[in-house]
Amino acid sequence: MTTSSTSPAPARRRLVAVIGDANVPPGSQRDLLAEEVGRLLVDAGFRVLTGGLGGVMEAACRGARSSSRYQSGDTVAVLPGHDPADANPFVDVVIPSGLDHVRNSIVAHADAVIAIGGGAGTMSEICLAWIYKRLIVALRVEGWSGKIADQRVDERVRYPDEPDDRVFGATTANEAVTTIVEHIGRYASQHHGVRRRGQADAQGK
Repeated sequence: MTTSSTSPAPARRRLVAVIGDANVPPGSQRDLLAEEVGRLLVDAGFRVLTGGLGGVMEAACRGARSSSRYQSGDTVAVLPGHDPADANPFVDVVIPSGLDHVRNSIVAHADAVIAIGGGAGTMSEICLAWIYKRLIVALRVEGWSGKIADQRVDERVRYPDEPDDRVFGATTANEAVTTIVEHIGRYASQHHGVRRRGQADAQGK
């Protein structure tokens, strides 16, 4: 009789969302930061999730592709529209959602979020990620990431054992990714849905 042995399944590689301005000038501070963030995330063993369009999203995917550790499938995009052809050329896995801005809620479900600049759409993703108990890092640059860096979005207690819980600020791409590496293991709880106010305040729902 022969027996077969199976090796354990590889651990799931975590997704880190990179969010921010959909339009940034090539070679600008935000463009270069996003590219470096994407590269460093893949260097550190993460996959990169974006909204799949241009600007910060494209720069992060481009950077991810430039990593020496890049593998096919390391760049994932949830598009707002229906056409996969809308994705920037550096995306490996394209998910056309047809949800318009509501797709921000899916992006905010990544294991962690790094924000670079951004307007109202980016801020909506930050707020959703905060509600969903995700680790959030914001670059101290022009836009909503710079305004919310180093602050709490609101006073809910997301992690009772993390008194310094906040949107962590970062000045450099390396600082942003290092913060993800150092903190992501402590940000593993899941949001369990909206509850009546007063029922679950202590749990930060």
